[in-house]
Amino acid sequence: MGKRDRRRKGAGRPSGGGAGSFADLGLDLELSAAAAPEPVAGYEAAGALVLRTVMSPGTRAEYAALLRGDRSSAAAARDDVWQRAVEFLFERLAVRWTVAGVTTEGQAALLARFRVATREERAAVREALRAHLPAHFAELKAP
Repeated sequence: MGKRDRRRKGAGRPSGGGAGSFADLGLDLELSAAAAPEPVAGYEAAGALVLRTVMSPGTRAEYAALLRGDRSSAAAARDDVWQRAVEFLFERLAVRWTVAGVTTEGQAALLARFRVATREERAAVREALRAHLPAHFAELKAP
């Protein structure tokens, strides 16, 4: 009996000689996406905007650096930095946005929709972000 044969014979058994699954141990571990709902908050911003209520420390630091102007060139105007900060927050926090009955989901699709938004829609999103940041991310400065 060679190495390959031993592997084939042992393939059906769990390693270590223990139980084959969590159910064999008497544990009912069922993992599903519905078990823990995503922490979100909804706003009536130019339709219905749903934003995340969690942000990683790295993303928070990147946003703070963006506001300070560390992520832009010396020639970038203050308004350019501010616009990029709004877009950055929207990109990282938006989960779903419904405008005129059309729901947009997914990071790329949401960002594309934000970029073609009307002036009024952008203003409503900015107001939602300004309300959202103090409520969920008190240490971050709103754009």
